[in-house]
Order: sequence, then C-alpha cells, then structure tokens
Amino acid sequence: MSLIFDLFRHEPYFVTIKAGEYLFREGDPSEEKMYVLVAGRADILVKDRVVEEACCGTIVGEMGIIGPHEPRSASVLAKTDCEFVEIGPKRFNFLVAEAPYFALEVMRVLAERLRRTDQLIA
Repeated sequence: MSLIFDLFRHEPYFVTIKAGEYLFREGDPSEEKMYVLVAGRADILVKDRVVEEACCGTIVGEMGIIGPHEPRSASVLAKTDCEFVEIGPKRFNFLVAEAPYFALEVMRVLAERLRRTDQLIA
C-alpha cells in the first residue's frame, strides 16, 4: 500500500461512487477539491480516452486544488464501486504542513501525468 493510502485508511467519511458512474467529468468546475481513491478501481480519461487506471492510494483531481478556478482536465469513471476521500483547500494545506511527503507525492503525480500527456501528444 502507498503512503498516501496510509494517511486516509481510517477516514470516517467517503464519497461513494457506483461502478459506471463518474466522480467528475472533464470540463466540470473543480470546486477546489481533489480526491484519494481508498477502495475500488477507476479509469482516468482525457477526451474519452483512458490514460490511467486508478487503484487504492491514487490521487485524482489534484489540479482542482492547484488551479482551483480552471475546469477539470480529465474525467474519473468508476470501474467498480469506489470510495474516495475528498480533500478541500483547508485540509490540503494542513496535509502539506503536517505530512510533507504528501506534497511530494502530489508533485510526483503531477509530473508523471505531464510526462504521460507529452508522450500522447508526440
């Protein structure tokens, strides 16, 4: 299990999404929220193309915290029933201050996704 999953495994509140439903869609407002998948599997899609499969510990919607006034750049579609922990700006700032590896993980995810997008464009 990932360090990110360990931060949230005892979380009392989850956003539950049934298989076949979207957590959010490309173009939706970000609402200044990101999520961590703690149960299930989901696809991350850009222009209806699967670019990544999310599993336990995967961060999704991170750009919603980083660029809160921009629309979502991807969709998240549940492949199985899923549970996500929702992270708003206040909690994000707390996590960055109290668990620095959390901030490093968010940056790592952003860098990996940027590299993958570059490869898709090339």
